[in-house]
Amino acid sequence: MELPERRAYRIKNTLLGKPLHTDQLVHERLGKPTALAVFASDNLSSVAYGTEEIITHLVPFIGVAAFSLVMPITVVLLVVLAFLILSYRQTIKAYPSAGGAYIVTRDNFGLLPAQVAGVALLTDYVLTVSVSVAAGTAALTSAAPALTAYAVPIAVAFIVVIAFGNLRGVKESGRIFAIPTYFFIFTMAALLVTGFARMLFGHLPVQVINKPGMVVAGHGGNGFLMGATLFVVLRAFASGGAAVTGVEAISNGVPAFRRPEWKNARTTLVIMGSTLGAMFFGLSWLDAHLHVNAYAKGTPTVISQIGKVVFGTGPVGHVLYFALQAGTMLILVLAANTSFADFPRLASFHAGDNFMPKQLTKRGHRLVFSNGIIALAVGATVLVVLTQAKVDRLIPLYAIGVFTSFTLSQAGMARHHIKEKEEGWRRGLFINATGAVLSLVVDIIIAITKFKPKGAILGAWVIIVLVPVMVYALTRLNKQYEAEASELEEDAKAAAEAPILRRHVVLVLVDRLDRSTARAMQYARALAPDELRAVHVAYDLDRAEQLAEEWRRLGLSRFPLELVDCPDRRVSRSVLEVVAEALDGETEVTVLVPRREYRRFWHRLLHDRTADSIARAVSQLPHANVTFVPYHLGADHHAEVPV
Repeated sequence: MELPERRAYRIKNTLLGKPLHTDQLVHERLGKPTALAVFASDNLSSVAYGTEEIITHLVPFIGVAAFSLVMPITVVLLVVLAFLILSYRQTIKAYPSAGGAYIVTRDNFGLLPAQVAGVALLTDYVLTVSVSVAAGTAALTSAAPALTAYAVPIAVAFIVVIAFGNLRGVKESGRIFAIPTYFFIFTMAALLVTGFARMLFGHLPVQVINKPGMVVAGHGGNGFLMGATLFVVLRAFASGGAAVTGVEAISNGVPAFRRPEWKNARTTLVIMGSTLGAMFFGLSWLDAHLHVNAYAKGTPTVISQIGKVVFGTGPVGHVLYFALQAGTMLILVLAANTSFADFPRLASFHAGDNFMPKQLTKRGHRLVFSNGIIALAVGATVLVVLTQAKVDRLIPLYAIGVFTSFTLSQAGMARHHIKEKEEGWRRGLFINATGAVLSLVVDIIIAITKFKPKGAILGAWVIIVLVPVMVYALTRLNKQYEAEASELEEDAKAAAEAPILRRHVVLVLVDRLDRSTARAMQYARALAPDELRAVHVAYDLDRAEQLAEEWRRLGLSRFPLELVDCPDRRVSRSVLEVVAEALDGETEVTVLVPRREYRRFWHRLLHDRTADSIARAVSQLPHANVTFVPYHLGADHHAEVPV
């Protein structure tokens, strides 16, 4: 018998491609070049706004003196980045199956601290998508100002495209997004080489920092901090800290690499960190020399302004400038792809431990965690709409979650070294302990300086409040799952081997005599029960009498019809009372409910769902069972045997 496929499944095949079999999962692994595109786009993209965030928070207080502090802050951030790279190399080696913050914290500190690490990272992944598409949209509108009014729809469209690419599979998305990632690296290399060459020969003019629309410049002073307060410098440092996020992505995605997974992952991690470090250092150096200030509205961006100055106004310069903007836009948008690669996997770990809905553990059509991808896309879309795709509204929420997870992960690795004392554990302990301390310091700075940014509605306080609330919600969900599992497992063997009851009574609910009822009656006979009855709830006496007359006329005497009086029209209650009367401690009762299945969704809206309420009521009684007997309207039923 050939079974037709549903239309929805055929559409899915057209959009996503043919389904991948489970044994093809090993062939979906990524080589190092493709893995760099999939997992490093978030990390690499942050160079596009890291320097700008430092400038934005310094210029209003100390004016042109801010450019003297850009490089010191950048160097400190690169030291943090270096320790994070070294720390996660240790993590990947110790946890080759997947060594993200959730797994490391769970194994070394327990499930509850792991929820803190996991939730902090999950919220940061949602923010990464939102910040990335908003920043990518800003890069686009910097080059094409006419599109500024359509920023929100453009950002949402970016989310949809990336989610769609990931639903097609890990390998497929890697191929789609590899070229833009390497194109960005190429354009940044062109910018830095050209910029340093022109700087060397003295052809890069210093820019004016008080153009109309730019961040209003303050006045610098003397001293080590150029007249800025420590709080101002720390806030600039915290905002620039967004440039070193995304380091954890590779440790979460180790299973996606080709064998040997952990070695390939460690190599890719070093390449990613080195590339980011070089680009971040180079861009900050150029900005410190050029004195490019940020615009209050966010566009044109600092990297866009630097590109115009470095490449010049000639034909070749224009081509290179627009190539830079295109590469920046693409990498910023594709930075969201890192979250789409890691969020579903991390959510599946939570769900596997009964802390999130079980649907998140299921691989979909193309062997990816489709439900996690869709959940991430929905969450990021809501956030983009609420913030109107403004990067400055999203940045205050950013980074605190990921540095919280960094801290817990590295502290967990430090404890792992102390417990296991494997070869070279002292070196590993030094690296991970230092990484944990640095991450904690950055986390505290972010929490304090971004708790309630001046002039902003949202701040780090949102994440500080949200994480404990979400952890509480997940622990409640876990208790529910654990209670269900405990109840289902209790005396399961004894229940399965318990003797069957002496009698079996089958009741067929009859609303009217039609083909769906006839199909239920046919199935009831196949059960060969000790007693078989048709039951009609008589909430309409005239209709009940017509049914009884038709029953007699058709000679259905072998199928006795029972009319149950129901003056208050509580159909479910009446059925419940009939079933309760049949239960005597030695009888198993099966209630067959004919149910019509409709071909169109809107057809269902034209009919009530009384059958569902009956099932809920009856299923509460012990040894009372409800079976729906479906009848598909519009299907070919000529092969059915008549009653």
